[in-house]
Amino acid sequence: MVVLAVSGCGGSDSNGGVKTVERTRVQVVEGLGKNGFQPAAIYQKLSPGVVTITSIFGGQSLGDVLGGGGSAGQGSGFVLDGRGYVATNAHVITNGTGNKITRAKEVYVQFSDGNQVPAKIVGFDPNADVGVVKVDPKGLDLVPLSLGHTGTVQVGDPVAAIGSPFGEENSLSVGVVSAKNRTIEALTDFSIGDAIQTDAAINRGNSGGPLLDAHGRVIGINSQIRSSGGGSVGVGFAVSIDTIRNSIEQIRKDGKARYAYIGVTSQPLYPQLAAKLGLPVPDGALVSDVVNGGPADKAGLRGGDKEIRFQASLVKVGGDVITKVDGKPITRTDDFSKQITRYHPGDHVTLEIYRGGAKRTAEVTLSERPNSVSSK
Repeated sequence: MVVLAVSGCGGSDSNGGVKTVERTRVQVVEGLGKNGFQPAAIYQKLSPGVVTITSIFGGQSLGDVLGGGGSAGQGSGFVLDGRGYVATNAHVITNGTGNKITRAKEVYVQFSDGNQVPAKIVGFDPNADVGVVKVDPKGLDLVPLSLGHTGTVQVGDPVAAIGSPFGEENSLSVGVVSAKNRTIEALTDFSIGDAIQTDAAINRGNSGGPLLDAHGRVIGINSQIRSSGGGSVGVGFAVSIDTIRNSIEQIRKDGKARYAYIGVTSQPLYPQLAAKLGLPVPDGALVSDVVNGGPADKAGLRGGDKEIRFQASLVKVGGDVITKVDGKPITRTDDFSKQITRYHPGDHVTLEIYRGGAKRTAEVTLSERPNSVSSK
């Protein structure tokens, strides 16, 4: 049996100038896609905006690490604007998971021209594995990358990944979008939805680097690989640009990102399963567990009470079925978790639920998502 391992792709020894005119920069980026996919043109124009990030942990300094001692992590990142903000993965600039996450003691950013400068950690979002650091832009020729939109991405679209696999700075790999709406691990008890799967070579050290479309727009941050041996086998994952944008905006404002939390574990309902359970609706979120003392628990929602085997899967049944959030139907592409992430802590939502064959509503006040949870 081959055991698949999912890991972050940040390499680790342990576990600008004046901002260019916005119009000019956008015209250059759009021009890259006029004659189809041109990886060489993308690399030439945008690789100066991709950086290598070295993070120092523990009680050592950069000199100690370079001399063979201490512990350091290495990954990639990309320039967001001319003020010196750089995006990367949270796991490139932190250690640990859940409530045991610690920041790097020192962070250094190296540009393609060889300049290496210290950076300050602005903040990070462990739920989306996104981090932001800032360098002093004085004396640096910064090349900001433009952010795209996940909604325009299609399976089969060509993509380019730029980063520092195994410390090899500014390496280019190309491929296609293999799938959308994948779910990958976060640095908390929660998962990251809407991730992009690609067959562009992603390896340790690529973490935090951009996944670019044919126009040179960032559509994701390269984050994880799935491999039987720790190397790239054509199954890499990037956190989607829409998730990135939301995190970056909050981090730059408050130093962290906050998420709405309802406190349930659910699984998608589909017509065959609904028929098996005798439910009157074909779609929705079948509640498996309810977190003790969480918002859903306080609102009276119920989780499942027994497991059955159906179509080669174990399904926890007997719980409520949530079909709408504030009147918006739950679908496979717009599932329950995705809908909840659109809200903020403290918001009130009305859920349409089915308990047995009876339809009812539940009023829930959302709280802030914790790093770890326990169900009833």
